[in-house]
Amino acid sequence: MNLNLRRFALAAGCLLLAGHTLAAEPKRPECIAPASPGGGFDLTCKLVQSALVNEKLLSKPMRVTYMPGGVGAVAYNAVVAQRPADAGTLVAWSSGSLLNLAQGKFGRFDENAVRWLAAVGTSYGAIAVKSDSPYKTLDDLVQALKKDPSKVVIGSGGTVGSQDWMQTALIAKAAGINPRDLRYVALEGGGEIATALLGGHIQIGSTDISDSMPHIQSGDMRLLAVFSEQRLDEPEMKDIPTAKEQGYDIVWPVVRGFYLGPKVSEADYAWWKDAFDKLLVSSEFATLRDQRELFPFALTGPELDTYVKKQVANYKTLAKEFGLIQ
Repeated sequence: MNLNLRRFALAAGCLLLAGHTLAAEPKRPECIAPASPGGGFDLTCKLVQSALVNEKLLSKPMRVTYMPGGVGAVAYNAVVAQRPADAGTLVAWSSGSLLNLAQGKFGRFDENAVRWLAAVGTSYGAIAVKSDSPYKTLDDLVQALKKDPSKVVIGSGGTVGSQDWMQTALIAKAAGINPRDLRYVALEGGGEIATALLGGHIQIGSTDISDSMPHIQSGDMRLLAVFSEQRLDEPEMKDIPTAKEQGYDIVWPVVRGFYLGPKVSEADYAWWKDAFDKLLVSSEFATLRDQRELFPFALTGPELDTYVKKQVANYKTLAKEFGLIQ
């Protein structure tokens, strides 16, 4: 073979290899919200469902499907065990997912079992009541709990040890109340918490601010406190008091994002990472994020993986403090 033919063959081989390694847009993009419709996971999926098409990063709409169970555990196990290489499937996660992983609530799979892709925003934990609730402040609630914790029914996403449980457990601990004495109803995400609260089935909703704002704006609900460092400066949130200003030094951010299955190829993972890197610096995405009451928090790829592993370690320490794990 002469030199020119060798060069041609080498070039053709490189093009063939590139064709095998460079990923294309997923044919059937899907976002799994691991809870019932109406809560934070649903909100997270629908945010990127709109944004990826608006920014022309996807040429066809992404469908949103629901896989409730264990505040993310069912979806996590299904993707890892049954759809590990499905490059078109994103799954929504939150800080609550990481807290459950820290306690081993996702079964045999830990935080190393998936490919952490992107964090797209953060909300903050909050304590919600119906608009006609007798509790006007966080201290009103604490005094009622001190008097008889069995008389106050608290709805939370997940069981003992969940993110929502942890928020009220931190309040109880600060007030000298045993968190195990609190009366909980375990629900599946923010949508069910709002339904139960507005239906009078619970008196307190331990939730987050992004889930709550549609009901706050409709006048059906109030927030006794938001777990942010300081009051949030959005016009519709500026009058909501923090727990800190009411004497309870509790801050609980609720980061939201996406992961992929563990066997998704490097090329497919890189395609999604590139798409989110473009999306997260877009002014149009910032507008959509703000409309959903989320605040800026953007990490992708290895930086996100490092963040997730660090947070899980921190949550393990917190869980040990409350006797949730050994």
